[in-house]
Amino acid sequence: MAEGDEIARETAEAVARRSYGKLVAFLAARTRDVAAAEDALAEAFASALAHWPTRGVPDNPEAWLIAAAKRKAIDAHRAARRGEKAVPHLALMTEELATASSGEIPDERLKLLFACAHPAIDEAVRAPLMLQTVLGFDAAAIASAFLVSPAAMSQRLVRAKSKIRESGIPFRVPEREDLRERLPFVLDAIYAAYAEGWSDPMGTDPSARAMAGEAIWLGRLVAALLPDEAEALGLLALMLHSEARRAARRDPSGEFVPLSEQDTGLWDGAMMREAEALLRRAAALNAIGRFQLEAAVQSAHAVRALKGGADWAAIVTLYDALWTMTGSPVIAINRAVALAETQGAEAGLAALDALDPKSLSQYQPYWSARAHLLAGTGAMDEARAAYDRAIGLEIDPAVRRFLQLKKTRLAH
Repeated sequence: MAEGDEIARETAEAVARRSYGKLVAFLAARTRDVAAAEDALAEAFASALAHWPTRGVPDNPEAWLIAAAKRKAIDAHRAARRGEKAVPHLALMTEELATASSGEIPDERLKLLFACAHPAIDEAVRAPLMLQTVLGFDAAAIASAFLVSPAAMSQRLVRAKSKIRESGIPFRVPEREDLRERLPFVLDAIYAAYAEGWSDPMGTDPSARAMAGEAIWLGRLVAALLPDEAEALGLLALMLHSEARRAARRDPSGEFVPLSEQDTGLWDGAMMREAEALLRRAAALNAIGRFQLEAAVQSAHAVRALKGGADWAAIVTLYDALWTMTGSPVIAINRAVALAETQGAEAGLAALDALDPKSLSQYQPYWSARAHLLAGTGAMDEARAAYDRAIGLEIDPAVRRFLQLKKTRLAH
């Protein structure tokens, strides 16, 4: 590959990672057509790869792409809507999109997030739609996360985008009366994006690391625009507490380090202090929600940096509240592990036994938690069998090695 081709490709990939959602949101907010905005931007990227190697990468690649996408969108609209009826709309598109042909591009992602969370959009597809249009996930990755086939997910996303266009759903942050209904879907989508970035513990996958950073950026944006929404503050606190520990999740050789054994000196103190300040602001609003409680759990773990140990009693209480609120089996598993820290392995195992094992049979954390608690009660053969199940289900090689080591260390 020629040097010019390589530079063009690397620049286009960097822009896509950094600004895809921002560019789609800007185009869609003006054309009211998400699918057309995506198509126009895809063609703009293709044009960039054709022109940049010979003409050089522009000083402002994002503005170049917007200008190219503008031309593609107008051409496509003109072809689809011939005649006088198309003229006023084309004039409006030309005028509005021209504002971003050079200079700074307004960030419209929050508006697009709320458009995707509109009541006219099927509730089951709102989060996937946000993940694709605003945060750049492809349909296959979204399908895997939501346990449906790629074809089915693609169809749902196409229908949702058509609904936005045909229903004339506005691109704006809703008024207060509509905000409460739609905000949870926006927060869920942002957290789903962060979780995807968090799944790259070593931070070696640029796209995953960028996704985590983008999610935190969006969390900051929502919290700044909606400072009286406690759950927006709680979500940002949760992400910051988690991100603060990224450097400690692996040792220098890349091996997995569980939270209880992480070097607290590697935790980002400034990020944790910001998270704590957000939690205090949220608590003052007297509107407790899931994200605040989950952030408070992380805060109770963070106490170890000051006192040498997590506040397990507080963690159990918080998981009790989360279980009451959500009924999530994931919460129940975490609660069982925390309960073992305060009342012993038998109590934790009893809490785990109360869950439906069939629904958790393919969930690795259930089996690793079960193995740990069984070992604590002295049931070593059963613990080894549970570790085998956990090892077989784990896809991260470093975590598999960690579980194998835990199994090997069991007393015979």
